[in-house]
Amino acid sequence: MSSPDTRNVQEIGFILIPGFALMSYASATEPLRAANLLAGRDIYRLRTFSPDGAPVLSSSGVPVPAEPLPVRGAGLGTAFVCAGGSPRDWRYPGVLACLRQLSREGVRIGGISGGPYLMAAAGLLAGRDFTIHWEYAAALLEAFPDLSPRQARFMIDGSRITCGGGISALDMMHVLITERMGPDFARRVSDWYLHTEVNEPAAPQRASLAERYGVHHPGLLSVLERMEETIEMPLDRAAMARIAGVSARHLDRLFSAHLGTTFLDQYHGIRLQHAHRLLKQSPLSVSEIAVATGFSSLSHFSRMFRALYGIAPRQARRD
Repeated sequence: MSSPDTRNVQEIGFILIPGFALMSYASATEPLRAANLLAGRDIYRLRTFSPDGAPVLSSSGVPVPAEPLPVRGAGLGTAFVCAGGSPRDWRYPGVLACLRQLSREGVRIGGISGGPYLMAAAGLLAGRDFTIHWEYAAALLEAFPDLSPRQARFMIDGSRITCGGGISALDMMHVLITERMGPDFARRVSDWYLHTEVNEPAAPQRASLAERYGVHHPGLLSVLERMEETIEMPLDRAAMARIAGVSARHLDRLFSAHLGTTFLDQYHGIRLQHAHRLLKQSPLSVSEIAVATGFSSLSHFSRMFRALYGIAPRQARRD
């Protein structure tokens, strides 16, 4: 292993898309600030950019000062794009062109939270291992069916760095600071933020099925997992019962006893929640979303959606 490079100041840029998550941004930038303090000098120089060079509002309404998008020869070593909200609103061709230009110049490109979606739109993730916040995974898969994000906290694949966002950016920055300054120094930075347990890159973004559903029956958990995997082409009760290793009637009893619902209502709920995310985040039509979530007709989808959410799918898209 080569010795850490501590001599030069590294310039790291953050391209903020309006509505970005402040926690994700802070979790990525604060470790770099702490690293400078602990080193007693600047080893990182942070620059913040926005699509129009104006202060950019976070999802919580906090404005962050920014400069115009970096141009050729900006001197950045790494550039992260940080996005939140809805991918349908991320229409920033200038940002995509900027990311491509920076990549051509050899700048390491990263994405945080929804940022990997913009990296994909810029054509920078083909053939790469990458991740994205689980909330945006469905929209990315629909928009870029040739790509396959991993459900990991963060991924580093050569000149591409992707992160699910939230506090997982602390884990990512620990690894990047270790890469630059060595493990002892990186541990001091993590201790600064009481970040005593650094997660591995492949650690899950979400709680386990058992924690999310509050059940521990292995057969029922197998069925719930398969429900989440077969949204577009749902399996029938008999097939799911075989997966659980029980009869169809006993499967019904398991859903009633452990979840207080029926097999069909649970399956509909999982698919409709997925549809709700697609309505908010993807450009797919309502009819296309009905097909993508396994409903045989638009009328059936609309009726079930209204029963669960109290509004029509088109209204959910507008709200």
